[in-house]
Amino acid sequence: MLIYDAENQIAGRLATIIAKKLLEGERIIVVNAEKAIISGDPKMVIRKFREKRERGDPHKGPFYPRKPDRIFRRIVRGMLPWKKKKGRDAYKRLKVYVGIPEELKDKKDKFIKTKEADANKLRTKYISLGEISKALGG
Repeated sequence: MLIYDAENQIAGRLATIIAKKLLEGERIIVVNAEKAIISGDPKMVIRKFREKRERGDPHKGPFYPRKPDRIFRRIVRGMLPWKKKKGRDAYKRLKVYVGIPEELKDKKDKFIKTKEADANKLRTKYISLGEISKALGG
């Protein structure tokens, strides 16, 4: 079981790493999902997420989440072969949390931070999943 800390990590790059590990059969937990970031102008990013949210029929879908942990799960789901059994099985091995749950606080020193997804390299504007969630009404 691997525990990733999404604080100050680029959501898409972290999601690709996680998707590969899930397909290899690993169980993965992601903490601090609300602190993961998406690069780009914040107004444009919120507009795109709002378009995804309002697309389709409210009864038939497609359904797009509001909460930051669910948004991150949906990003990872988009990188898995969802229509195949191995993709759905991999998705079931993923747990995402807002903040750090009580049972994981003692394992804080084992949290993984990836260098490829680190946001300190960014020179552009960005917005966190928590702020996106607030803008969507989550």
